[in-house]
Amino acid sequence: MGSQSYKSSAALIATLLVAPNLISAFYLPGVAPTSYRLGSRVPLNVNHLTPGSSPNDESLRSVVSLDYYHPAFHFCRPENGTRYISESLGSILFGDRISTSPFELYMGKDESCKKLCSVTFDAPSASFVNVWIWQNYNLNFLIDGLPAGQLNYDNTTSTEFYSSGFALGSVNGGEVMLHNHYSMTIDYHEVKTPGRGGMQYRVVGVDVRPSSRGNSKALDDGNVDCGSETVPLTLSEQDPTPVTWTYSVHWNKSPTAWATRWDKYLHVFDPRIHWFSLFSSTLIVVLLVGMVAVTLLRALRKDIARYNQVDQYNLDELNGTSAALEDGVQEDSGWKLVHGDVFRAPKYPLLLSIFLGSGAQLFVMTGITIVFALLGFLSPSNRGSLGTVMILLYAILAFIGGYVSSRCYKTFGGEAWKRNIIFTPTLIPGIVFGTFFFFNLFLWAQPGSSGAVPFFWMLLIVGIWFVISLPLSFAGSWVGFKQPPISPPVRNNQIPRQIPHAPTYLRPIPSMLLVGILPFGAIGVELYFILNSIWVSKIYYMFGFLFLCYGLMVITCAASTILMIYFLLCAENYHWRWRAFFTAGSCAAYIFLYAMFNWVSKMSLGGLTSNMLYIGYSALISFLFFVMTGTIGFFATWAFVQKIYGSIKID
Repeated sequence: MGSQSYKSSAALIATLLVAPNLISAFYLPGVAPTSYRLGSRVPLNVNHLTPGSSPNDESLRSVVSLDYYHPAFHFCRPENGTRYISESLGSILFGDRISTSPFELYMGKDESCKKLCSVTFDAPSASFVNVWIWQNYNLNFLIDGLPAGQLNYDNTTSTEFYSSGFALGSVNGGEVMLHNHYSMTIDYHEVKTPGRGGMQYRVVGVDVRPSSRGNSKALDDGNVDCGSETVPLTLSEQDPTPVTWTYSVHWNKSPTAWATRWDKYLHVFDPRIHWFSLFSSTLIVVLLVGMVAVTLLRALRKDIARYNQVDQYNLDELNGTSAALEDGVQEDSGWKLVHGDVFRAPKYPLLLSIFLGSGAQLFVMTGITIVFALLGFLSPSNRGSLGTVMILLYAILAFIGGYVSSRCYKTFGGEAWKRNIIFTPTLIPGIVFGTFFFFNLFLWAQPGSSGAVPFFWMLLIVGIWFVISLPLSFAGSWVGFKQPPISPPVRNNQIPRQIPHAPTYLRPIPSMLLVGILPFGAIGVELYFILNSIWVSKIYYMFGFLFLCYGLMVITCAASTILMIYFLLCAENYHWRWRAFFTAGSCAAYIFLYAMFNWVSKMSLGGLTSNMLYIGYSALISFLFFVMTGTIGFFATWAFVQKIYGSIKID
């Protein structure tokens, strides 16, 4: 039996660790491959322009995405007009603006040089485009759902991979050059489809090499001369500049199957970093849990036995049957002295209960989202699915938020139940939506920005909150208030004890700084890759490592907060509720400081909008993390306090 259990555990761990590789081959149910016949048209859609890191110093100079069909870019449009492709809510929130294009691609048909259109850049347009070339912006094409990128080689792992997007232009010796020719190499895979006319073909890779060609031009016979890379194209900011947009296509047969075509996009630059992070985080958790176990199994057991022995001696003394106490047994001291005060209602119980309800909601939402991603239900082929699932899950889980908030508020002895019911589903979502709406105004004012969420979609978010989240939160609050309060194992004294002077490490700020760095250390490396996926438009898919890091973070938050609160109670300080919440939540301060360190050291953001967006959204993410981790630490500590004070005999 033990052998079977060991094998099952080993299999589970192995599955979790290799899950990042399995995810790339697992697609959302309902997403079927598109097969093309030889010579049939393959649509090429265009997406927004996204900022990229500088090739010289890898710094980021902007975080604003731009609309592909902004008039100043003078990109060619389809003859029958531009048509936008329907997108998901998450895709819209992340700035995707997918639309049709005039590119004509036919399966298996090579094109050595083909013209899109000829345009003329005026001085203002040239200045506009040159600014974004300086800021390393990338174009984003989509062919059969695959992002067009550039094929690279990783010397560390000796593997080839695609980097999503390709440069709008380049800078050489201070000279800004616009890329007006696109050399496309499209990989396809042959499949036999019995009953459908024989051989069919599927797109499995897209490589685009842009180049600047200042001597390309349309010929009198209707053909086009694509020019040469030896004569780059520069846009004059004084005089009009004629530009001819051209492209070439080469189809390449590939053994890559359709189910694994994302493998080259989902690339880890150095897997050893993830393994080292996982090992170090696990080591921290083992040491921390070991310290807590020693505290609970040795110190607490000894304390409880001594306290109970003193109580029995006092009872025997009253009955006249007392015996001498063993040497070393003294009167009460430490955490038992505050048993009559430790379960007093905290200050601002309404605010704390709202934070706890919202934190529980965020905690469950995050866990379910990571599990869905781990199982492959949030494939990168389904754009925006991650954001959509997170929003819908948060709305549906409002029942948990309302229940937890009302139950905690009732336990704290709160009486303003109407305010609790109203503020639980409105305070945290109101802060998030207000911040989002405020920064959306900056994007609306930014020329050419595609990141601004249209007004209709803003109304849709409000509608989801009003139709789904609000009623479920009210229902959860009603159920929570119908439940009895969580009863403490000991009674409260009428007069509060005086709290003695605490040592330095138990004061609020030092204790928060000591505890907060431990959960941050558990997720620090994954946080780097997540922030890259948010700001530099990288594809994040290492959900197996993220799942394990999330579990380690939860354990670290719980164990470190319990240990700190135990020391606090031993110092006869019974104000533990808010301290537990802030102590665990202080991990968010390190996340914000880490984001600010990246802002100072790795970014050269130009303009008010980019700086405001980066700092503001970093603060918002840190705030939500504060609420979630604070809730984890609070409930772990609450269970601990209930347990230890329920184990002693009180007169």
